[in-house]
Amino acid sequence: MPLIRLFPAEPRIPFLAVRYWFLAIAMVLMTGSIATFFVQGLNFGVDFRGGILMEVRTEAPADLEDMRSRLGALDIGPVTLQEFGEPTDVLINLQRQEGAEDAQMEAINAVRAELGDEVAEYRRTEFVGPRVGEELRRAGMMATLLSLLGIGLYIWFRFEWHFAMASLLALVHDVIVTVGFFSFTQIEFNLTTLAAVLTIAGYSINDTVVVFDRVRETMRKYKKKSVPEMLNEALNQTLSRTILTSVTTLIALGSLYAFGGEVIRGFTAGLIWGVVIGTFSTIGIAVPLLYYLGLKRATMQTAGESGKEQAGNPSAG
Repeated sequence: MPLIRLFPAEPRIPFLAVRYWFLAIAMVLMTGSIATFFVQGLNFGVDFRGGILMEVRTEAPADLEDMRSRLGALDIGPVTLQEFGEPTDVLINLQRQEGAEDAQMEAINAVRAELGDEVAEYRRTEFVGPRVGEELRRAGMMATLLSLLGIGLYIWFRFEWHFAMASLLALVHDVIVTVGFFSFTQIEFNLTTLAAVLTIAGYSINDTVVVFDRVRETMRKYKKKSVPEMLNEALNQTLSRTILTSVTTLIALGSLYAFGGEVIRGFTAGLIWGVVIGTFSTIGIAVPLLYYLGLKRATMQTAGESGKEQAGNPSAG
């Protein structure tokens, strides 16, 4: 409680006065993300680009540099190794070999021969063909687009089209900037990190809906305040909730990133970035966009309906 009391109960921050800066930052982030995507692309994992994935357990803690050097000399293309939980567990990622299934088995057998008795157990060996990888990429893109569309339709039904459009544009910003983060850092982009992108969209829209609900309540409560004043009041009233929720989420994600192991590190890094970006988009993009989308007309209609309801109740207001 003492830490919470350090935050003002009702801050008076003029968010709408600096909306141009917020939107300018958003445009820079989106432009940079799109440019990075087209220049560097994504570091697709075996799920999306096809290839061979082997999980092995070594007798002693694995020397990844030595294994990488030895496997790289086998003339089977780029080889990626990473620790998978325990120091003795290693993921070996090989590119798809030219040829049919026999060529893939030759590469797998070459790896096994090179590692020899160093490996105590081959826990799994998976091969994803290029056609499957392409189908997974297509399905992942479709899942992302449909989720955004579904969220937009829900907000439209729950509120009004102004809110739906503002939330959808903010979500598009979050997705693009998150994909740009994976492109810039070259963290492997696979089904797990795609799940992180969808999780970020869900987290961001949850925060946005809370603020939008307060905006609607403020519109019904005040009849004489201007739209920027009402939007500022709604943001300030929900600011402590937004910041405290984001901070506690980031603490949990920071612990997962530090101690969760390599297998979920990319997923966690994406979520950390997404929580920060989602909080920024709620405050700096979604709410300011309501002002530019003509919320004033919707405000007048809502205020008029509220006035009729209160006409027969002298104590209302």
